[in-house]
Amino acid sequence: MGGKLGNGYGLHDMSGNGWEWVNDWYSSSYYSSSPQNNPPGPTTGTYRVVRGGSWFYDSLNCRASYRNSSTPTGTYNFIGCRATRNPTP
Repeated sequence: MGGKLGNGYGLHDMSGNGWEWVNDWYSSSYYSSSPQNNPPGPTTGTYRVVRGGSWFYDSLNCRASYRNSSTPTGTYNFIGCRATRNPTP
């Protein structure tokens, strides 16, 4: 982790290793009617959102803002999750 320089926010390794599961349900039309700031995502759905691209796809999809969808019950070697924590004061 952190083998290269961080991005503009000082974050390392945010794209390209594997798609990352996020908590949002997927809707292709949600953002056309969602709140502009911090949209919470649809409350239900069939597919979950994955972000960030992976080694399995081309470089156009390897950016944190790129969204795709996947079934919550599927298993793939190019989708994972990112463990996070809040720093202790």
